[in-house]
Amino acid sequence: MPADLFSQYSMRLKTGDEIDITDMRETLNVLGYEREEMVEQFQQFSVRGGIIDIYSVTRDRPCRIELFGDEIDSIRVFDPNTQRSIEEIEEIVIPPAREIILFPERINDQLAVIKKDYEEAVERLKKIGNEEEAEYLEEKSSEALEKLTEFEKFPGYEQFMPYFFEDLNTVFDYVDENTLLFLDNPEKIKQRVASFTHEINETQSTLLEQGSIILSYADNFPTQHQFLQELGDFRGATFTDAFQEGDFLLSPQAEFTYSTKGVEPYHGQLELLVERLMELKGNYKVVITLNSDNKVERIGDYLRENNLPAVEETNSLKENHIVVTSGSFSEGFIFEDIKLAVFTEKEVIGNQQKKKRQTSIIEEGVEISSLNELNPGDYVVHENHGIGKYMGVKTLEIQNRHQDYLVLKYADEDKLYVPTDKVNLVQKYIGTDSKPPKLYSLGSSEWKKVKQRVKNSVKEMAIGLLELYAERETVEGYAFSEDTVWQREFEDSFPYEETPDQMNAIEEVKKDMEDPTPMDRLLCGDVGYGKTEVAIRAAFKAAMDGKQTAVLVPTTILAQQHYNTFSERIEKYPINVEMISRFKTKREQEEILKKLAKGEVDIVIGTHRLLSEDVIFSDLGLLIIDEEQRFGVSHKEKLKNIKSSVDVLTLTATPIPRTLHMALVGVRDMSVIETPPENRYPIRTYIREFNEELVRETIRREMGRNGQVYFVHNRVEDIDKKADMVRRLVPEARVAVAHGQMNENRLERLMYNFYNNEYDVLVCTTIIENGLDIPNVNTIIINRADLMGLAQLYQLRGRVGRSSRVAYAYLLYESDRVLPEVAEKRLKAIKEFTNLGSGFKIAMRDLEIRGAGNLLGAEQHGHIASIGFSLYCKLLEGAIEELKGEEEESGEIELDFKQDAYIPDDYISDSKQKIEIYKKIKGVDSEREIRDIKDEINDRFGTPPLPVENLIKISGLGLRGRRLGIEQIKEKDNLINCYFRNMETLEGEAVVKLVDTFPGKIKVRSGKKPVLGVKTEVEAPLEFLEEVLEKLRELLTSN
Repeated sequence: MPADLFSQYSMRLKTGDEIDITDMRETLNVLGYEREEMVEQFQQFSVRGGIIDIYSVTRDRPCRIELFGDEIDSIRVFDPNTQRSIEEIEEIVIPPAREIILFPERINDQLAVIKKDYEEAVERLKKIGNEEEAEYLEEKSSEALEKLTEFEKFPGYEQFMPYFFEDLNTVFDYVDENTLLFLDNPEKIKQRVASFTHEINETQSTLLEQGSIILSYADNFPTQHQFLQELGDFRGATFTDAFQEGDFLLSPQAEFTYSTKGVEPYHGQLELLVERLMELKGNYKVVITLNSDNKVERIGDYLRENNLPAVEETNSLKENHIVVTSGSFSEGFIFEDIKLAVFTEKEVIGNQQKKKRQTSIIEEGVEISSLNELNPGDYVVHENHGIGKYMGVKTLEIQNRHQDYLVLKYADEDKLYVPTDKVNLVQKYIGTDSKPPKLYSLGSSEWKKVKQRVKNSVKEMAIGLLELYAERETVEGYAFSEDTVWQREFEDSFPYEETPDQMNAIEEVKKDMEDPTPMDRLLCGDVGYGKTEVAIRAAFKAAMDGKQTAVLVPTTILAQQHYNTFSERIEKYPINVEMISRFKTKREQEEILKKLAKGEVDIVIGTHRLLSEDVIFSDLGLLIIDEEQRFGVSHKEKLKNIKSSVDVLTLTATPIPRTLHMALVGVRDMSVIETPPENRYPIRTYIREFNEELVRETIRREMGRNGQVYFVHNRVEDIDKKADMVRRLVPEARVAVAHGQMNENRLERLMYNFYNNEYDVLVCTTIIENGLDIPNVNTIIINRADLMGLAQLYQLRGRVGRSSRVAYAYLLYESDRVLPEVAEKRLKAIKEFTNLGSGFKIAMRDLEIRGAGNLLGAEQHGHIASIGFSLYCKLLEGAIEELKGEEEESGEIELDFKQDAYIPDDYISDSKQKIEIYKKIKGVDSEREIRDIKDEINDRFGTPPLPVENLIKISGLGLRGRRLGIEQIKEKDNLINCYFRNMETLEGEAVVKLVDTFPGKIKVRSGKKPVLGVKTEVEAPLEFLEEVLEKLRELLTSN
């Protein structure tokens, strides 16, 4: 898009500006923003009354514009996860969301030209005998022209840019002409431009022959000559290796030659560093950068003790000073020309500089609520009536009072209307597979029987878990010592900043190890989330006490991966790490086993081979098990025997649902790492028709940056044909094939070779779904992605993007096939995956159920299917609390008022958000939460109408009532009656004082279930009742 148009159509809004909300809605649509009920991702906007939410493509977070009439009253940045405002700003710039704006007048002007070009392209294909391709292009042209006529966006519509804009711009047109450019290695830049231009021309020729495009495609890109010419118009600096011949691209006005060299590593041998600094002192300015203030102080003190002039102020950069400061360079260097020597922590101590985590814009740990994702037609579970189908929210007027109801459909078309104050009894049905569950009949006893059966099974399991837990508490194990100096040094050498979840997990593991009771902790977290580092620190701690660690993994390749990671982290310490696997010769294995028995191996890593009879430990103290569910029954039995006496840390990458985690508190020690690693780029995801040229270009592009590619084809019958196709398209690629029907040894060897970069492309089935962490694989092509489930696509896509490189995922479907709507939605959902998107939540839930089944066993997996996951967790938690003798919270309170207390459609029209707010209001547990929900409603939807205010007040009265032991508050005639559970509450001096405080306005009736009646003939009856209940609380507390 031309830069002047980009600037012209960027909206700049300030508080106090006047806008027409209808015009703005239309403008945002033209600019490429999509209207949604709730804004969660880039390029979205929503309008609710006088509030506009917009996620501009140039901002980290979305903004909320609140109007007073037509005037902008405020602009607030809000969190897309919580939907709550964070800060107020004065203005916002909203640029176009896409590269092309679909202006109706420009489209109308050019439709005839586009149609003519399509017709010519079809004729050209027919002339050269490409009848099939011509037919295909004809179909594509009618689709494209229809979409353009309707001004609709569609995949690939950017190719029409040359028709709608007279001059297309490059990035240089967006940059001020006085900008200084810095070019690193101009010869390589020139080569890359030439190679890119060649790729474009080659791709265009192929696509033209296939009938995928028309001639205008190449006009989207500058030619090599245009690009280099525009680049040469700028001023700046070029960096090249000395004596490099060739074009500098920018016309040099002066040339400078600098010489730099690296510095030697000292690995903590500070006396050698002192010697070197003595040589440099006086001739060089010296800077030492370290990653913490503590180290700055420690190293500074050491240098001063050795008569070196160490200072900590960076402005003291003089020849006779050595500046020791906290900072970050990747490695040290000596700059001879300006006599500057820089040493980093890498050379001084032997550590990499800690990489700071980027602040995530995603708030972690917010539980995924199931109800606010309800769509009509979804299955739900009502605790008392069983599985039904949610049909929507309906407002009913009964006895002159409006109230909202969830409408649930059961067998035989029966309907149940659930008042929103009972919303806590309804949960979205989350089962164990994609098959729809059976609808129950209202009034039948079948649901009660099923629920009771699950309840009994859950209780049995809870008893077993508690017995195991209690049994373990009685076993006397080994209490590890507190952290040593080496342990602290070793942990300081971790090259990344730990995530909060990771730190919690590390502390929990160490605390367990220092306790004499044997540890049995489960650590959950996705691949690459930092579980291995927790395990390494535990193993290091064990080694510090002279204890051995066994790391048990399900596959040989995983053993190799762990061996590499452990060895690399621990190499600077006198700790011996070994691996036993089938990749070791028999003699090598025998040698390792001898050393293990003598205590000469501190950490051994291996597959189930470690469970063999000939494996004898000298003093095993810690067992680390990775993905225990992937071991066989016999291996698990052997593990049980070992587990009873040593500390055990089990790692799993399958997510465990938070609700299950909470239910198991006190019977299963669990740590969860939910915070994603830093510096991970989002995976760029494309949905495309299958196209050989696309496959060729994608593989070549990844190989061009020395990376590897997964090509997923989930049909073993013709997987070899697909591999042959890849070899034909990219002859230079080293291609391997992997699928589950291969011999296990052969498959392992092949995967091992791929891991070691002996192949460029792995054509495989979905066996890589639970695969390795291979940072060098950063492109995945998924063929026939439309046939796969959302969770499966999520996991497959997650195999890439595990390094600091940008990763790509291509989801392909057959070119001659119209996608079913369900498949299209599924692919769109994965394309838009973020930690906030509903697609992510659905996929995560699918995976979590799998995780729950792994953790609890097959029988419980069946029970989850029969009653739904949410109710299952509730029953499990209840069973555990009952067995532990923990008191149940005070029961529910019935609330029946005459006032309208509901959310009108003209305030919140979206039923999902409406249910979300009802659920939050129903769930309030403190005065602070009531204030918080008021603030949230005001913030997100504007000033609430009276029925919403009543709803919040009544919820607050329910909260006060529960605390006072009231089981029902009912408005009848001119009284609001509060019915108490027992007689003690309304006896004694407190009641006398209460009646005296409000003479003639309240009545008290004693008995087994006493009643407090509050007259409604007052100005604000709800506020008055609140005042009476608050006074009663004060009087009861003071007695």
